[in-house]
Amino acid sequence: MNAASPAPNSARTRTHEIIFGSDTRAGKAFDLVLILSILISTLLNALDTVESLNLSYGPYFRTLEWVFTVLFFIEYALRVWSCPKRGAYVFSFFGLVDLIGWLPSLIGLLLPGPAFLITLRTVRIIRVLRIFRILKMMAYIQEAEVLARALRAGSRKIAVFLFAVVTLVILLGSLMYLIEGPENGFTSIPVSVYWAVVTLTTVGYGDISPQTPPGQFLASAIMILGYAIIAVPTGIVSAEFIRDDQNN
Repeated sequence: MNAASPAPNSARTRTHEIIFGSDTRAGKAFDLVLILSILISTLLNALDTVESLNLSYGPYFRTLEWVFTVLFFIEYALRVWSCPKRGAYVFSFFGLVDLIGWLPSLIGLLLPGPAFLITLRTVRIIRVLRIFRILKMMAYIQEAEVLARALRAGSRKIAVFLFAVVTLVILLGSLMYLIEGPENGFTSIPVSVYWAVVTLTTVGYGDISPQTPPGQFLASAIMILGYAIIAVPTGIVSAEFIRDDQNN
């Protein structure tokens, strides 16, 4: 029996069934504990960024971060050890997410900023990367696979739609640049395209606004068009949901 095909009753096989499977009671319990750990660690990471809480409970946050980092490392090591196709798992999407779930934390805990000249920005990046642990939950939500299938099925339609939207905002932004000009805040075509994106998506920051009647008329038309455009990707994905439900 080679390393890629462990014995049916071996420890590797049993570990694989518990970690990667969710049909058994042990597998369901493992998934539940893992999801709770992800949620708690993510919450603690968010609370640690609150200055008042960090000053009062910083040592406790760091201790708990160590605990979760060790737990996620053990979980990752067991996944790699028990997986028959280790390379396929390590370089898969969830394999990389599992790695990000503990590696940045370990780096941040072992390499303090002053000692190793790590800038404040780098430390913040490492801390934010811990949030990627939440992506691990997607592997345990059955409906996530349905959503993934719907997005894959409609990916070409969505890509064509996005290309059309990009083309549209470039045209509308260029037109608004010609109508309003630099004197009204539309200092360049890129700035005007930015305004078109903000307006078309109905966000409306208000940092730039048309001042002339033709510009205001065009802005009104873009706002109305934005509501219609928002509905298109929703309809595409919904249609794929219905098709997938009918096929299953």
